[in-house]
Amino acid sequence: MEYLEWIGLSPIISIYAILCISVASIIRGFSGFGFSALTVSSLSFVFPPIEIIPLVFLLEIAASICLLPMVWKEIDWKILRWLILGNLIGTPFGIFLLININQEIIRFIISALVLLSCILLIKSFKFNSNLGRSWTLGVGSFSGAVNGSTGVGGLPIAVFFLSSSGKASLTRASLVAYLFFSDIYASIISGTQHIITLELFWRTIIFLIPMSIGIYIGHKKFVKTNQESFRKYVLILLVILSLVGILRSIIF
Repeated sequence: MEYLEWIGLSPIISIYAILCISVASIIRGFSGFGFSALTVSSLSFVFPPIEIIPLVFLLEIAASICLLPMVWKEIDWKILRWLILGNLIGTPFGIFLLININQEIIRFIISALVLLSCILLIKSFKFNSNLGRSWTLGVGSFSGAVNGSTGVGGLPIAVFFLSSSGKASLTRASLVAYLFFSDIYASIISGTQHIITLELFWRTIIFLIPMSIGIYIGHKKFVKTNQESFRKYVLILLVILSLVGILRSIIF
């Protein structure tokens, strides 16, 4: 149990965290997104957001490294470059909010954003017109601010892609690539603000094991499983977590 001293967690909290990350990584391997939302929503019951969000940045980078070789040829670079440019603008503002806003408020914002995103996805939200560069840049900036402050910046991008008529494989590949670039950038900024600690680094190393296994399982399911059915289960789980998180913020 020596490693528990390195990561500053009790055995029960460690098991809970590993289970949450395992489930989230299966979904990430399948859909290309959802890892941050599930991990942040579930772990926020036992950790303050300022400890979870930098951890999620590091784990998302590792998850993307696992998936990128499998999806590289499907990435839509035309849209992605404008999203990434917007992300560069929005992320520093989000990190500033994470450091300076009360953690209970951050918890509530996370749950509310997850719930809103799920509602849009459940209702198959669609944009009415072709998306121009300015709009794409704006979505990237908003996602960067959301990612920096709450760690769930992938959800606005998921809504953005899933609201279009693109192929599932293209959406998944572009999400993987976007999260890779955005979380590297967010991690660099977090490091300069001294919120990535040695303890958090060791937690990341430990959690990489269940995450890697989960991603492998999820990727296999992407090839074999009915995507629409799996998508519904993911959204139901996210809705439940977000509602519980909102109630927790209100009651406590």
